Amino acid sequence: MDKGYRLSAATGIHKGDREYQQDQVSLLAHPRVAGCVMGVVADGMGGRTGGRKASDQVLLTSRQLFERYAPDSEDGASALRQIGQESHLVIKLTAIAAEQEPHSTMAAFLINPGGECHWAHTGDSRLYHFRGATLVRRTKDQSYVQALVDQGELTDEEAMVHPKSNVLLGCLGTEGEPEIESHYIPQLQIGDSLLACSDGLWHYFTDDELGSVLNSLPPREASEFLVEKARSRAMGGGDNLSLAIVKVEPLASNKPPIGSAFAPLR
Repeated sequence: MDKGYRLSAATGIHKGDREYQQDQVSLLAHPRVAGCVMGVVADGMGGRTGGRKASDQVLLTSRQLFERYAPDSEDGASALRQIGQESHLVIKLTAIAAEQEPHSTMAAFLINPGGECHWAHTGDSRLYHFRGATLVRRTKDQSYVQALVDQGELTDEEAMVHPKSNVLLGCLGTEGEPEIESHYIPQLQIGDSLLACSDGLWHYFTDDELGSVLNSLPPREASEFLVEKARSRAMGGGDNLSLAIVKVEPLASNKPPIGSAFAPLR
């Protein structure tokens, strides 16, 4: 990808119809390296405060390690894996004092200068890569119902309404080591979009719907639309929801260049 592009980005978060907010989301521009960006979504679980403590820890660890990250000498995949492993360890340590055992999902992407991208995830928060409106790839949930889908025992549609759709087979804070799955995109292109989101959002949309929204709207408007539509479709039974969007756009003379085009929505 040539230098004629900018990254436009936004986040969105809503408590849904839950009493407590246990999702967390962040978009970070590297403090020293222009064009280096990280997005993180964490969906916490575990009691009144345990889940929020777990998701807070994922974001704190992400911020700390990203500030020290050196794109020229470090591998992005290794950096994301380290974030997951260190978050996992600290969440396990905090469980000693928590009222319930805390856990958290993680869905994180890291974009390096020049457009290469790494992502990592564990649990059922998702990452999507769209080219225009077309889905290129998305993560596979580490969940009980996804395992049944893989075995041919459920369809994707049946999995969405299964009573155990919220049961995870992997996440941060578990007794065993988490399975942190990674993916590498050699180079993003103009027209590409990345979406990280919790299940409180993706549960209410098809892949085609998400691609259409991200392709047709700027990130801030897309974020606002998706949150509003998810709330409407939840009909009073919605979970916490969070999302981070980054879109690769042509560099325009009347817009700021890469590294200064962030418009977080909180």
